[in-house]
Amino acid sequence: MDKLKGMATFVRIVDCGSLSAAADELGRSPSAVVRTLAELERHLGVRLLNRSTRQHSLTDEGRDYLLRCRRILADIEEAEFVLDSRKLDLRGKLSVTAPVMFGGLHISPLLNQWLQEHPGMTAELTLLDRVVDVIEEGFDLALRIGQLSDSSLIAMPLGHVSMVTCASPELVRQRGTPEHPRDLAEWPVVTFSVQSSVWRYCRVEGSWEDGGRDGDLIDQEVSPVLISNQVGPVLEAAIQGLGVARIMSYQAKNALDSGALLPLLPQWQSVQIPVQFVYPHTRLISPRVRQFLDWATPRIRTLLAS
Repeated sequence: MDKLKGMATFVRIVDCGSLSAAADELGRSPSAVVRTLAELERHLGVRLLNRSTRQHSLTDEGRDYLLRCRRILADIEEAEFVLDSRKLDLRGKLSVTAPVMFGGLHISPLLNQWLQEHPGMTAELTLLDRVVDVIEEGFDLALRIGQLSDSSLIAMPLGHVSMVTCASPELVRQRGTPEHPRDLAEWPVVTFSVQSSVWRYCRVEGSWEDGGRDGDLIDQEVSPVLISNQVGPVLEAAIQGLGVARIMSYQAKNALDSGALLPLLPQWQSVQIPVQFVYPHTRLISPRVRQFLDWATPRIRTLLAS
């Protein structure tokens, strides 16, 4: 039998949720899809799916085989892409989403450059400060900052960002310099709406009069005077001296470099936050997505490491 055809058919059945939907997507009749699955199960000597008139579910053997099929099919597509990449004339549209500020600072310039190198391509860049449903909302690729909890996505690690606690020079002049996260209990705070009112810190260096050690964690509750669903107003409020902010390092970089904000608590860090590209594993990755990933990934890793 054609093993690759069998693997691809099996994966498509699982991803589509039914034999008829898989048949529609593959452009084949339902009976042909059923025959291919049956031939594959006979060849393997195991049942891959428990089937009823209305639904199907993976057997234990089917679940293990599905993971291996995905790897094999992805490896084949990648091998073909590598061989064809030099002669490939990419055409079509690439749909990308990213957080608002990170996307504007880093993804937009990279995407513009990539489009100039691939005149047959168009792109749609959607910047949103929320976790998007990549599959439901039809994105090819998403840049995500934070832990990945969706098992239907494949992640391409890019690096990490940290949270920076900062305040305006005028606020620091008025109140002094906090030495410990506990000091923030007495400070006004401006914050992003998705942040918790408890800020976690980790000791990173220094000698500790209280007997603490590097690596110790402390959770400090704060009382915001301003909460916004966008980082821009939080950043501006901090610059104007309304309160202390804790924002991501790339969001604070320009203000810190210019002296508009001062970093606080340098001996304490927040937990490192992963940055990654994510894309659906419900289908083989397209050449245009693979090419952009291979091109953009090392560039973003360099940016995050600097």
